[in-house]
This record gives sequence, structure tokens and C-alpha cells, in this order.
Amino acid sequence: MTIEDRLAALEARVRASEDELAILRLLATYGPAVDSGESRAAAELWASGGVYDVGGVSREQGHDAIAALYDADFHQSLIRQGSAHVTVTPQITLDGDRAVAVGYSIVFRRGEDGYAAWRVSANRWTLARTGHGWRIAERFNRVVDGSPESHDTLRAAVR
Repeated sequence: MTIEDRLAALEARVRASEDELAILRLLATYGPAVDSGESRAAAELWASGGVYDVGGVSREQGHDAIAALYDADFHQSLIRQGSAHVTVTPQITLDGDRAVAVGYSIVFRRGEDGYAAWRVSANRWTLARTGHGWRIAERFNRVVDGSPESHDTLRAAVR
């Protein structure tokens, strides 16, 4: 192997590492944004025209619709009582300027006895490199309830 080949391989490995780190940072920003009421900042984690498929209950597309989801009464009441949206470190598969991240998210909610896991979901995040860095093209999540949909979402991490 020539020095040029070794350098090219090293550059590819560094770029992949940087891409994975940027994706992890993007996904780690989600919880603090939605739990602090920064609806617009949360929505702008998505690419323009990005889609959020919320557990099969709603499907929002674009920054305005996604921000409205976080500004809605239900979400606002959740954060007023104390919530923590936690994205568990996902398994990331890079493919050039696209990537897929698969893993869990947990929403903790404060109650009389402290915090408890309120919702655990299987997530598939489809990501795209944009002029503003990595952004979410689509987030698809399903409650981990033993359903085939939640299992199929998670299987993407081991295929």
C-alpha cells in the first residue's frame, strides 16, 4: 500500500468519525431543545421539508409544522411539569451524504414520586448532509410495546 493510499484511507476514516460525531451532537441537541421550550431550534434540527412521523399518531413535515407540534398544548404541559427527552446513543450507518441512525429514545416525566419513564420508543433517524451540516430528513418512531413495527424499527440496527 502506497503512502497516498494510506493517506486516502486515513482521510476517509477521519471524515467518517467526524460525521458520526456531528450526527451524535445533532441528536443530543434534540432533548434540551424540546424540553426547554425552544420549539423553533428543535424544528431546525430537521432539513427543509423534513418529516417527523410521531409514533404513527401524526406525521409533520417542514419546520413550521414540527415547531407547532412542540408549541401545542400537550407538549407545553409536558415540559411545564418537568420532562426529559433522552436520545440513547444510536447505531449509525453512513452512506456518503446520507446516514441512518437507529436506537431508543426515552421520555421521562416528573410526577409526585420523582421522575419515571413515560414513553420508550424505537427510532429510525434518516439524516442528510446539508449546507448547514447534518440535518434530520425523517424521524420515524414507534412505542416499544411488543408490536412488529417497533421490532422492525430496531432490527435495522442489526442488519
